[in-house]
Order: sequence, then C-alpha cells, then structure tokens
Amino acid sequence: MAVLEKIRKRNVLLICIIALGLFAFIAGDMFKTLEDSAAVRAVTGFFTGEDNVGRADVGKVLGENVTYQDYQELVAEYTDAIKFTQGNETFSDEEQNQINDQVWQSYVSNKIIEAEAKKLGLAVTDKEMQDILKEGTNPMLLRSPFVNQQTGRFDLTLLTKFQDEMKKGAADPELAQQYQTIYRYWLFIERTLREQTLAMKYESLLGHCLISNPISAKMAFDGQNTDSEILLAAMTYASINDNDVKISDADLKEAYNKRKEEFRQYLPTRDIKYVTVHITASTQDRADLMKKMQAASDSLRAGADPALVVGKAQSDVNYIGIPVSSRVLPRDIAAKLDSMQVGQTTAPFETAYDNTLNVIKLINKTQLPDSVEYRQIRVFDNSIDVAHNRADSIYNALKGGADFAELAAKYGQTGEKVWFTASMYEGAPSIDADSKQLLDALLNLNANETKNLSFTQGNIIIQVLSRRAMTTKYDAAIVKHAIDFSPATRVAAYNKFSQFVSENQTLEDIEKNAAKFGYTVQERRDLSSNEHTVAGLRGTTEALRWVFEANEGEVSKLFDQVGNNDHLLVVAVTGIHKKGYREFDVVKDEVKTIVLNDKKYDMIAEKLKGVTSIDAAKQKGAVVDTVSQITFPAPVFVQAVNSSEPAISGVVAATQEGKFNPEVIRGNAGAYMVQVVKKTKREGATFDAKAVEQQLRQQALQAARLYKQELMLKANVIDVRYKFFN
Repeated sequence: MAVLEKIRKRNVLLICIIALGLFAFIAGDMFKTLEDSAAVRAVTGFFTGEDNVGRADVGKVLGENVTYQDYQELVAEYTDAIKFTQGNETFSDEEQNQINDQVWQSYVSNKIIEAEAKKLGLAVTDKEMQDILKEGTNPMLLRSPFVNQQTGRFDLTLLTKFQDEMKKGAADPELAQQYQTIYRYWLFIERTLREQTLAMKYESLLGHCLISNPISAKMAFDGQNTDSEILLAAMTYASINDNDVKISDADLKEAYNKRKEEFRQYLPTRDIKYVTVHITASTQDRADLMKKMQAASDSLRAGADPALVVGKAQSDVNYIGIPVSSRVLPRDIAAKLDSMQVGQTTAPFETAYDNTLNVIKLINKTQLPDSVEYRQIRVFDNSIDVAHNRADSIYNALKGGADFAELAAKYGQTGEKVWFTASMYEGAPSIDADSKQLLDALLNLNANETKNLSFTQGNIIIQVLSRRAMTTKYDAAIVKHAIDFSPATRVAAYNKFSQFVSENQTLEDIEKNAAKFGYTVQERRDLSSNEHTVAGLRGTTEALRWVFEANEGEVSKLFDQVGNNDHLLVVAVTGIHKKGYREFDVVKDEVKTIVLNDKKYDMIAEKLKGVTSIDAAKQKGAVVDTVSQITFPAPVFVQAVNSSEPAISGVVAATQEGKFNPEVIRGNAGAYMVQVVKKTKREGATFDAKAVEQQLRQQALQAARLYKQELMLKANVIDVRYKFFN
C-alpha cells in the first residue's frame, strides 16, 4: 500500500477528490500528437499492399497474418499507456488514427527486426534487462511511476515493493483496479524496452560494419573547412524552347526503363474525382439564431439568472458561477473580457473562426489565487445533527488555539497539507452547489483562516495555509452558439444533391452537369487507404472502403453523414494504381520532363564544347555570376535559376584555385561551367582525425538505416486496415 500511495500522489491518471467526493476535477493537457500525421502516413503507407488476406485480418507481415483482434489488443495497450502518462481518457478521430498508425508501424518494424535478429543469433537476455533497470536512465523508465524523486532515476526497489504489495492483494476493489492499471503499464514499458534494445543491438552490429580512416577523415575535414569563391557560367534549360527539342516514344520508354526504380510504388493508390456539398446556415437560420441571441442578451441585461439564461440558450460554454482565468475561455471571449466593465452585457457578435454568435455578461472581475495550500478535517455521522455539533466543537477548539494535526488524528485523519490548483476546476462542465461552497471558501479565505462548512452529508473544516499566483479571474455568463443550419435547410440541401446524383450516374454526366446545380467537381490523385479520410473530411471511412473496392469508372452512392454531419459526398474512381512500378502511361509526363532536360543539357553541352574560359562561355550566351562560400558538403544555390545544385560543389572541390574547369556540369535546372577564383581555409578549425572519423561513421550509419526500407520490401508487408476503420 505504501508504494501505491506514493504512485498515486504522482500519477495524473488518478483523480483528485476533495472532501466528500463532491466533485471530480479534470486535469492534464490535451494529448499531444505523436508525430505529424503526414509523416506517419508517409511511413505507414510504405507497407500497404493489395494481396489477399483473410476477412478477419488487417494485414500480413513476413507471410504471417495479423488478425483484427490481435491488432486491436495492441492498440488498446498503447492507448492505455497514453492515457496513463497523459491523463487523457478520450481522443479525437485524428488522434486515434495517429495511435492506430503508430501501433501498426511499431508492430511491423519489431516483427522484421525480430526475424533478422533471430537469423544472426541476436537476443536480449534477462540479465541485460536487469542491467538496464539497475542503471535506471532509459527514457522509457523515466516515464514510469517508479522514479526516485531525489535521484531522478528509475528505482528498481520501488518496482520490487510495488510487485510485492500487488501479490499480497488489495481488499478494496478500487485499489486493486489501480494496481492492475499500473501493472499493465509496466508490462508495456518492459516489452517496449526489450524491443528497443534488440533494435539497437541490430543497428549497432550494422554500424560496426561501417568504418572510416584518417585519409577519408582528412578529405572530409578539408571539404568542410575550405570556402571557395567561383565565377559561374549558367545556361538554364528554360532558355531553350520545348518545341525545339525532338522527343520520340522510344526516348521516353528508354528513359523509363533506365530509371524504373524511381517509379516504384510501395502502396496501392486510387485517383478519384468527387463532388462535396458543405451544408451551411441559411439566411433564415441566421435570422432565427440572432433573435434567440438577442433575447439572451436582453435577459442578462435585465438581471435574469445567468445559469438559466445560458442553459436556455443552449450555450456551448456552461456557466459554473466561479471566477476563472481567461486562459480557459474561448479566445474571442477572453479578448473582450479585459475591456468590459463589471455588469456590462454585450450585444450579439459574430466570431468567424469558430462560426458562432456570442453574448457576454461580465458579472465579476477579481484577483484570486491560482493555487491554495490547505488542510481539512471531515466530520461524518449517521445523524446529521451530531455531525454538525461535533464540527462546531472542533471548529471552536481550533479557534481557541488547538493543534489542527492533533485534532485530525483524534478523528482518524491525517490533516496533511495539500495543494489545490485552478486546473482542478477551471474548465469543468458544471459544479454543484456543495462544490461551489467549498471552492468559494478555498479561493477567498486568507492565509491561516479556518472555516466550518456545512453540507447535507456532514461537515468539512478547512484551514487555508498559503495562497500563490494571484491572477485576474472573471465570473462571466457566456452564450456561445454555432451558426448552424436547421433541419429544413439540411433536407433542402440533401434533396437537391440527391437529385443531382440520381440524374448523373456516370462520371461523364457528373462533370457535364455539376455546374448547372452549382457544384464543382474536384480531383485527387494517389489517394492511399491509410489516409483514413476522403476529401479530408471526417466520417468518410465508408467512402474510403468503397473507393478501394470499386472498379475504375464506378460512381458511388450519395454519402450523407460526412464531416460533422454537415457535408454530402459522391465519388468516382478514375484510376487504380497497384503496388509495384507505376505504369508508363501514368508517369509519361514526368518521364518527358526528365528526357526534355537531358536533351536540353546535350544541346547546351554541344554549344559550350571547346570553351576554355568563363568569358568564352558568356559569349556563347551563358549568364555569369560570382558565388562565394562554397563548401564540398553543401549544395550551391544558383540565383540565376533559383535552384539548388549539388553537382557544382563536387566539381569545385576537384578544381584547383585559379583554374577553369572545362567540364559542362549537368544540373537540376541548367548546365554550368566554373572557374575557381580562390580557396580559403577557415580559421580556428583544428583537425581531429578520430572525431572526424566518428562523424563520418555516424553519417554512414544514418544512410545505412535505409536498410529498413529494403527489409520492408522483402517482408512484403500488406496493410488492409482500411477495411476496419470506424
């Protein structure tokens, strides 16, 4: 119990309950995104395939099916871990999608590393795990509940004591549940640690295959610390008219075959065209809402009960009757409060960013502490009168100088000092009358003041010890209401769109007649299944499944519960791209650009053939400029073509000071010739062979980590999770 008690004091998951359990406070920040969703899609999308898998499977790794049940268990485990560490109980659709993708990515990576390590005889022993626990510095361990607050390290003795206490069991079901929650989180940490350690061992083995030497280190050091100034002659590809370049289909197909790997597609995608309708409030809807908001403003101005007015108006911001800081209020409301006078009520005003109408009445503006240290004695009895009388006696004894802690102990309580913070109540959806009484006392009593609070179930005697961070707080009645469409407006929008869809059953008809109905046909190429949405709209998982099951040219049904139930959608599949190499016809335009630049380079190189100086290149039509501070590792940015050109840096490094290089350099946006004016060694740079060798080794290891990409290809990972998206 002792260990659990220490954990409970630190863990944001456990709910802080004051006094009689009158109210629970919501604590903790919003869940931070694991990583940018686009980045997650780029990685997880790499694994997607269209091969056959079982109906109950979400995919396949190394030929082994991954069932939906197994995958969901991993998702649940990871979600519980996030809840434990972040204190969040719910997640938005976007956050849950990120969690799902992260779990899949980790699962696939771990399975592949595990298979490769097994071939090499690599494993993580129990002794190695014990050594990691004893060292106590691994970041995963530092996110566990078993961190020694004095040393800042993971404390194995805390874990051991917790496990001992857990084995003894807890009679209280709530405590038993808390033990299980912490234990499950620990098992997640332990398993993740083992997986991470195995991956590190595999990468370390790979890394030791990559070595450097003093000669390459010296060359790298010189390249990094030598600044070159050059005269650069540039001729852009854009200076040659495309019509002057002859390209045949044979040229295109030859280039396609040579560069085929550049057109490898690692996941299936679809090209679609779609029409979406955003249902918005009509003029009549806005007028009706304005009438409602004006009535709320008039009532507040006339002194009506703020809670009743706010409730009747169905405000998005509840009235709790307790002053709060502006940081927990909508930013448009907070921006107005500071300039308002106490008692003032605004006329209805619109906020564009959240599409709302708003009314504010500032009831009070005061200075209150953001945190309060206090202690309490709870007084209960089957008889309320007995409880009240006993509380009066205790209170009078305290007023007479009795020791608070001794009195608390007399009644079986610790009377310990605890901190109460604004985050425990600000933002709460509602606060009942008893809770409000307790809050008022905590916020308004001065240091060393004591008060006897009487409730329907007993009494609480509180003593405020200190108050910190005095902050401006606002007691404001806020009516915030979305400018939403009425049911009649939605029906009208649905009927119109339904008519359009029923009358246009082919993509050709949709494109031909959309404008007549006031709609626009939009296009999206290479939609991948793990993007979770179609057209960037929530609630489109059914549409996404349809897209990946439809044939080219098919038109979908009308999807009517899209977005926040405020969009209508119809989709047509215009292209199907399977995993593998992109078809020649699909990338023909891209190949044509490559061939066009190749031929333009050949034309420029022929024009500059035999040129022996920058002046001669200029006479041939090249644009000449001076470029300074060129080093070997960094690409040169050429202002004349507005492009970065890495090839120039390599040629400059190989050209002696004062020399003209006759090579016509093939660049991304043009062809170039260079003359090195001077080379300067950077002052203060000292060559350390070992340090540079280590740097080169790290760079090589970073590049070698592309091995994962090769392993993924060989593992033939299939991802059809889209079939199970909610």
